[in-house]
Formats: sequence, structure tokens, C-alpha cells
Amino acid sequence: MNQIPLTLGEKIGFKKQPRGFSTRAIHAGQDPNQWKSHAVIPPIVTSTTFAQDGPNEHSGYQYSRYKNATRNSLEQCLAALDNAKYAVAFSAGVSTLTAILTTFESGDGVITSRGFYAGNFKILDAFSKLGVKVKYIDFTDSKNLKQALDDSTKMVWLESPMNPSMTVLDIQLLSEIVHKNSKAFLVVDNTFLTPYFQRPLELGADVVAYSISKFIGGHSDIIGGSISTNNKEFYDKISAYQIMIGVVNSPFDSYLINRSLKTLSVRMEKHFENSYAVAKFLESHEKIEKVNHPALESHKEFEVAKKQSYGHSGIFTFFIKNGTLEQSKTFLKALKVVICGESLGGVETLASYPWLMTHGYLKDEEKIKAGVTPNLIRISIGLEDVRDLIDDIENALKSI
Repeated sequence: MNQIPLTLGEKIGFKKQPRGFSTRAIHAGQDPNQWKSHAVIPPIVTSTTFAQDGPNEHSGYQYSRYKNATRNSLEQCLAALDNAKYAVAFSAGVSTLTAILTTFESGDGVITSRGFYAGNFKILDAFSKLGVKVKYIDFTDSKNLKQALDDSTKMVWLESPMNPSMTVLDIQLLSEIVHKNSKAFLVVDNTFLTPYFQRPLELGADVVAYSISKFIGGHSDIIGGSISTNNKEFYDKISAYQIMIGVVNSPFDSYLINRSLKTLSVRMEKHFENSYAVAKFLESHEKIEKVNHPALESHKEFEVAKKQSYGHSGIFTFFIKNGTLEQSKTFLKALKVVICGESLGGVETLASYPWLMTHGYLKDEEKIKAGVTPNLIRISIGLEDVRDLIDDIENALKSI
């Protein structure tokens, strides 16, 4: 058998991807024999209700909010990709945090960071009014976590890489601190890397959360979220609240996500190859102050990223040298191939401006604390010809 070529991640020094991921992505939860038709692609089951032989005598399906065959197929596949026993799919990424917090009681504590996804702040602020205690800390110094943990701490919520700073946190180290010093569970938002490039459960996390709308969905046409875990008690509680709250994927969205998972590995490799090439170009450009891409040797946590990940995706940030708000806006408006827009992880390249977009509702001092400055650009590199992307970005930089 001929030797299989190394991936970009392996060439740079990231962890070697074990065999089987693509096979699970295509087949897990999708055995044709589970359907009478033997359909290779899971059917879209749109029925909201199912016939019963008698009162509470059913096939396992009663009402589609409780259980749906298309969604079940998706959840089995999502669990398999994280090497987890269980997965729960939601109607949106923010529903993952909301569902978890709904199981909390007044006085329960959460430790997280202001440097993470800004949309979570609104959810946490709402639950803090109901008695949930929220602490915001800097996770880059692990001592801060140890000091923040107390008897009330029920959950520690991480992102790595962080959004939008691209800071990489040592998940294994932080999970050891959490489990040694508290009874809290550790949740890692793994949206940026997907289970292809990082599997936090392998690093000691208790739960992994995703916005499926991003790289997992991959085509900018799905809103969804998911949680993976090996904890049966946690799974039972969250799946019960999933049903109770009604934040479930529609059958069609479940079908679309299943479709996207089949190409996840090849898409993520291409995202990585393209983003790495663009990041290297920007790093050498005279008008760029700094590039935050975890696969670059210049990244502060380069060694941590290599230790815990299998590579990187298409998302990174860069700073325009001495850039002002107006210069950043001029640059974004000058782009032709790259689209200025919200979100990330699609096949098309998207550039966003956190200062006015994702973090726009925060006060300026809060933005700065979150690592967001007027010269910061976040870019999600897609699957276009990388030469077209570099040419487009180079031309846009000439306008400032």
C-alpha cells in the first residue's frame, strides 16, 4: 500500500489524525437497513405525529418534538465524530448555552470570559437576573480559574480558539484544574475547529458545544447547534429540556446538516490550506501589524495548538497597521471576492468587523477588554481559489 501523503497539519507539527473520521461522518447513524426502503440517505421525516397500536403503544416515535428519525440520525453521527456516547441537536448555537442554564438553580455559578463569543453575554446577563452567578475571568493565566472556583461553581465555559482574539487555551490543563478543585463540569465551545480538528472530550472536557451554523453546516444555509458528551446524567437532563423548551432542529435542517457532515473532513482541510496561505501572505505585508492564526509560528500559543489540535480551520484575525475605524471600513468596502458579512465557516470567504458588528453593542472599553480594537479584522477563509483571495485582499489593502 502506498504511503498516504501528510496533511498540512501533520507537516506543521499538529497531532496526527487517526483513521476513520471520514468513514464515521458518512456512515454513523445512517445504516440503510434501519429504513424499510433501505434508503442510503436518511429520509426527511416531516410527520409531527405517529400512529400507535393503542394508548402509549408506539414504535418509539410519538411526536416529532420528542423524537424524530431524521434528527436521531444526525445526533448519532454528531456523537460519533466527537467519540462521544451522546449528542443533542438544537435549533441554534445559542440554544446550547440556554438549555444548559435552564437546568440551573438560583445561586449556581458559571465561570467564563468576556473574550468569548459576544452573544453569550446577553444570555448570561439574563440568567444572572434569575440568580445565576456569573464570573468573567482571564483564562490565559490558569491561576485565575483556580481562584475563581468555589462550591457554587456548576459550569466552566471555554472557547479555544477564542472569538475573536484567536487565543488558544490549554484545554487539558484547565480541565484538570476544574476537576481537581470543584464539582463543576467543563464545556468547550468547539465551533471554530469542529470535531475534525479538535475533540475536547479527549482532552478532559465534559461537554462540547457547537454552532452548527458555521463550519459543520458549512454552506451558510443552516441555523443549528449541538452538544456532545459521555455523561449520561447530563445527557438525560439536557435532552429532557431540549424537548421541554422545544429548541429542536427541523427535519429538513437535520437532513442538511447530515449532508454537510459527509464532506466535513475535505472541506476543513481546504479551509486550513487556504487560510494558512492567506495568513502567511498577510504576515509579510507592510500594512499589516499582526496576524493571529494558530498555525503560524508567530502565534503566542502555537505550541499549545499543536499539542491539542489536528490542524486549524479557515478562521483567523489580523490587525491593520496604525489602522483606524475609517481605514478598516475602507478596506472592507474595497473587497470584491471576499464578502463583508456576519457569521463564518461557509464555502465563501467572509470578512467581518467586530468593532461595529459582532461586538458593536458593547461599550468601547468592553470591546477593548474582549480584545476587539478598531483595526481588527476577522476573516473566515472559504474554498475559493486561494490566488483570487490573495489578489483581492492585496488590492483592498492598496485602498488604505
